[in-house]
Amino acid sequence: MKFTKMHGLGNDFVVVSDYSDVPKEVNNLAIDICHRNFGVGADGLVFILPSTTADVRMRIFNADGSEAEQCGNAIRCVAKYVYDHNMIKKDALSVETLAGIQHVKLHLKEDEDIVSKVIVDMGEPILKGELVPTAIHQDQVVNQSVEVDGVTFHFTAVSMGNPHAVIFVENAKDFDVEKWGSKIETHTLFPKKTNVEFVTVNSDHELEMRVWERGVGQTLACGTGACATGVASVITGQASRDVTVRLIGGDLKVVWSEEDNKVYMTGAAEEVFVGEWLGPVEF
Repeated sequence: MKFTKMHGLGNDFVVVSDYSDVPKEVNNLAIDICHRNFGVGADGLVFILPSTTADVRMRIFNADGSEAEQCGNAIRCVAKYVYDHNMIKKDALSVETLAGIQHVKLHLKEDEDIVSKVIVDMGEPILKGELVPTAIHQDQVVNQSVEVDGVTFHFTAVSMGNPHAVIFVENAKDFDVEKWGSKIETHTLFPKKTNVEFVTVNSDHELEMRVWERGVGQTLACGTGACATGVASVITGQASRDVTVRLIGGDLKVVWSEEDNKVYMTGAAEEVFVGEWLGPVEF
């Protein structure tokens, strides 16, 4: 199985594009291929597939084998891949995901026919508690307390097609994401588990974020998490609708539009290398 290794701000993926559907044992394949010692090493395995409703279809499987509904960094990688590899030569694409159809716009490098940045229409944020989902049935879940190991955190729940619990802390850079992210991810308040963002507000237009991704662990960046963080910062009155979210892997631009209530994310994607997986794959 031929693959391309790509990343969006260090959130890395094994990308496969040569098939009409995913393998039969795709969950186990994702675990094997994403292993950083015995496999290629990645946060997720991404398949670019034909679609009957959009330009392409994306399915993404986390490093633990679970399937994610959506991934902001992966969708930028998919958009760059299909353009740079001459699959679809348009500067505006539609991508089918489990969370619905996402629309992206491509910015090309000056004097080069390759993608430099991708703007993703992430759609409207979902704020209703049971739809995020959480076990709290409220129109908005804002500054809700959650206790783990005797320590109380306060989170704001946002879904960007996948669930997020955004927690504001004094110093996100030095926060122990590994210790607390794993415990909050699997808390009973989150029936489908949750991604967890730890955020410090640097200014009205700048946020510092660290992330624990559901089914993966701590990653260098998370596109949907950055979008959820932007929304949560507005809801809690701590930042504007137009922010730069600073992550370990780099910066993402997030705008929550007042005109259409949609969230727009802008960021880069990079191709690293190509290879061939020699393990068993049955389609």
